[in-house]
Amino acid sequence: MEQMESIICTQDLVKVYGKKKVVKQVSIEVKQGEIVGLLGPNGAGKTTTFHMMIGLIKANGGHVFIDEVDITKMPMYKRARMGISYLSQEPSVFSKLTVKQNVMAILETQNYTKKERQDILKEALEELDLTKLSNQKAYSLSGG
Repeated sequence: MEQMESIICTQDLVKVYGKKKVVKQVSIEVKQGEIVGLLGPNGAGKTTTFHMMIGLIKANGGHVFIDEVDITKMPMYKRARMGISYLSQEPSVFSKLTVKQNVMAILETQNYTKKERQDILKEALEELDLTKLSNQKAYSLSGG
């Protein structure tokens, strides 16, 4: 697999839980502008593969690259700074926080001053038309 052309690629990813190998040497290559989906039956390892790519779970073998940089051992927040992130369809991890608190939680992972975070928060809420909902708990919002 040629790394230089791809934005993100995996080489021989493996994940084992106990004696069960749930991902067996999966290699994926995504080039700039491509849209790629993982298809397969329940239990095929699609979600596990994706979680290894973003750093949510640790691979037992193989490698993940972004722009030729091996990010396999890099923590999730550093991968996010390189441009790989994850938006789950599952309910928010921070469902008991308000909309404002959820956005602020993300901003606090960046190197902004408190004032910069407040300014970015205000701008983001306005741009996304969420200002009126900013004090509502995430669990009370529609998922649609």
